[in-house]
Amino acid sequence: MNIPKRIAQTLMNALKGGVVPRIGLPYITVGRKNEIQALLHDVDIIAEGGSAFRFIVGKYGSGKSFLLQTIRAYCMDRNFVVVDADLSPERRLQGTKGQGLATYRELIRNMATKTRPEGGALPLILDRWISGVQNEVIAEHGTQLKTELFDELVLKKIHSVIESLTELVHGFDFGRLLAVYYMSVKNDDQEKRSAVLKWFRGEYINKTEVKAELGINICITDDDWYDYLKLFSAFLKLAGYSGMLILIDELVNIYKIPNGITRQYNYEKILAMYNDALQGKAQYMGFIMCATPQCMEDKHRGVFSYEALRSRLQAGRFADGNTHDLLAPIIRLNPLTNEEMLILVEKLRDIHAVLYSYAPILSQEDLISFIKIEYGRIGADTSITPREVIRDFIELMNIIQQNPQTNIAELLSSQEFSYAKTQLQATDAGDFAEFEV
Repeated sequence: MNIPKRIAQTLMNALKGGVVPRIGLPYITVGRKNEIQALLHDVDIIAEGGSAFRFIVGKYGSGKSFLLQTIRAYCMDRNFVVVDADLSPERRLQGTKGQGLATYRELIRNMATKTRPEGGALPLILDRWISGVQNEVIAEHGTQLKTELFDELVLKKIHSVIESLTELVHGFDFGRLLAVYYMSVKNDDQEKRSAVLKWFRGEYINKTEVKAELGINICITDDDWYDYLKLFSAFLKLAGYSGMLILIDELVNIYKIPNGITRQYNYEKILAMYNDALQGKAQYMGFIMCATPQCMEDKHRGVFSYEALRSRLQAGRFADGNTHDLLAPIIRLNPLTNEEMLILVEKLRDIHAVLYSYAPILSQEDLISFIKIEYGRIGADTSITPREVIRDFIELMNIIQQNPQTNIAELLSSQEFSYAKTQLQATDAGDFAEFEV
């Protein structure tokens, strides 16, 4: 496999640690073709001025975050701006102690584009916008303009962008800050430029501080941060991007909130976002949120405990355990098939060999034996996840690479790897018959 060692190292470290890498995903993507196609259809709609809202639901380790990061990479390649955040006790959608604003700050901190995939792309986006406006003026009027006239024409175009935002909530103030940012760049005022970026990131604590540094009397708060995301999506389209995708993982942290009223406020915020997306009130904007089945379906604490959401999201009468509507608001992840897991461990074997500069040791027969044993565990048909299989396989490769004298067949048949021989025998006669070589 032709993969840079830097990316191979990131993949191995992340997967061994049970987290999803932010780079290198195309090297290990397996399955999920239908789910990816459904989500990319949403992306096409967003690029045309629409909006979308999806939940990805699956057990811990089933691949929710992996799918989320895969879509993130696809969208950046399609000239989207992507923001993402993991919810936590300190980061919620609504709170009284800054938890909602903390989520906004995390989203903006992770703002990413194709040329800045690691995040922190806000200054790059604003500078690109200004450069684009200047190039438009040059294209329309030539390069022989006097400096004063050029600046006047650029400022006129910037104000036309600002005026188009004033129809949205807080659009006037958002536009004023864009104008201040342009002037700070034009005058090489780094202090003012940093203050504007600080405001866009939601880092000001109160209006007094903003007034002192920027001369305006408004700042982003727990109550209105979502309005500013809608403003960003509108601005990003005007700045030359296809739209904005908002990815929120670990929705289970709302489910875990002990106070019922606080949970309801957070579900109310989800409902507002959902309604905006499906009613067309948001443009060039999409949401994907990840949750566990219990987090969604628990009628006492989960999303379905909020009746307005349950009535909108609950599956109809025709969907069952084997038939899923991938155009519905909720995409439920089925386990990867045995064949897909075999392909995945083949990819991991080759990446591991590239990283540590050795010829792959594990044969096709060894990989098949490993998969048989993993899925031979008692209860594996309902409880095993890709995360567990990947973790075990990387550990197996590490042992073999560090101990070349190890007999692979003996290791795989040892007590450490043979979890349930009776289950393994049953598996041999069934699902893996096509792998016999």
